Amino acid sequence: MNHSEKKRLIELDHAHAWHPFTPMRQWRQNEPLIIESAEGDHLIDADGNRYIDGVSSLWCNIHGHRVPTLDNAVRDQLDRVAHTTMLGMSNVPATDLAARLAALAPGKLNKVFFSDAGATATELAFKMAVGYWFHRGQQRNTLIAIEGAYHGDTVGSMSVGYSATFHKPFDPLVFTVTHATAPDLFHSPDFTPDPNAPRRQWAAEHDDHVARVREDALTDLDRCLTAAAGKVAAVIVEPVVQGAAGIIIHPPGYLAAVAGLCKKHDTLLIADEVATGFGRTGRMFACELEDVHPDILCLGKGITGGYLPLAATLATDEIEDAFTGELHEHRTLYHGHTYTGNPLAAAVALASLDLFEQNDLLTRTRQTADWVAQQLDALRDRDRYPYVADVRQRGLMIGIELVPPGQTGATGFDPSRRLGYDIADACRARGVIVRPLGNVVVLMPPLAIDENNLKQLVETVVSEIEHLGRS
Repeated sequence: MNHSEKKRLIELDHAHAWHPFTPMRQWRQNEPLIIESAEGDHLIDADGNRYIDGVSSLWCNIHGHRVPTLDNAVRDQLDRVAHTTMLGMSNVPATDLAARLAALAPGKLNKVFFSDAGATATELAFKMAVGYWFHRGQQRNTLIAIEGAYHGDTVGSMSVGYSATFHKPFDPLVFTVTHATAPDLFHSPDFTPDPNAPRRQWAAEHDDHVARVREDALTDLDRCLTAAAGKVAAVIVEPVVQGAAGIIIHPPGYLAAVAGLCKKHDTLLIADEVATGFGRTGRMFACELEDVHPDILCLGKGITGGYLPLAATLATDEIEDAFTGELHEHRTLYHGHTYTGNPLAAAVALASLDLFEQNDLLTRTRQTADWVAQQLDALRDRDRYPYVADVRQRGLMIGIELVPPGQTGATGFDPSRRLGYDIADACRARGVIVRPLGNVVVLMPPLAIDENNLKQLVETVVSEIEHLGRS
């Protein structure tokens, strides 16, 4: 791209583009990174610089960019039809994809409702849950979520994943949701590692602490369910990993116990696998790690391999049955989106699932995750990496939390210091794109990332964190 064209794009961006989760005044004080193309694991900017996509283009890219199989799936579908509504008709790839997802999903999630984003998938799940009980003659309008939850940014999803920092201006819009204690191993106030130990003390290494955090969280959830007995429509949980909360890894057994409490209290379980689904944790769906069969499953992000917007909400036959009946009963789920079941998106989603099988990608992901864990073990050296407070990983979902030396996650790090963003900027200068969550540096590479690119990604992040300790 020549200089004048780049200058034109920068001026247009600063004049018109409103970026997500971005302080716009500060954004316009700098020259934006403009991506012009991509290849494999790399993004290529307007100046021809190449960057390893260390966040999978916001956690959705699975196989890399410009993958011939996926490109061809889109081209082939374009020769047929780009879009047609699913109101009153169906289309070939969406029908095949619905059947494919139902076969892959844990349990008996036989019914698939398509939408276009993770937030819309969760909004629909709430309506399915509340409507299910309504059509069974029960007014159950309470939803229970986990503290620190993130389920999207539409009104319903931000109600369930409420954050004062993000959502305070919108208090009049959100509805009341009960939040149960999160089983957060590292940020619990009673976790106080010895600052003089030769190596940092890691919460996950203390069986007593893990058990206590898990049981305290489950006790609180049980209390919430008991207090609202007969009123709870569903419990919603991000299985195993709370992504936007800072890659919070739940203790082993927590998810299965949550499912057990839902059964005990006769309520529905919604699993939000928008971030964790499609191989991120080393299994196709994180629920499989504890053999949990949710009543409703929300999918998005990686469903198309990171190519096109698509989401899906899966439900059991029993839930869909509650919305069926004679026309005069008005049980229909009156919900829909213009691009529900878009044929282009569904076609590339099917091709992505084919690549999972052809490349044995889940096995490869687990092997890759093991290698990353070995490399990141060096960060546990307190003397060499004094700012590293915790390393959290499940599959290829990794969070490296930074706090002042001698402090713990319970005290946290002053967000105004923006160390996470400093690390991201330093990595970008070395050809690696990472995006932090506050002062948690997140690594979320494509599952099929090349070994050499993965090595460069990890080594760059580790060396920049080491440099932070020396500065």
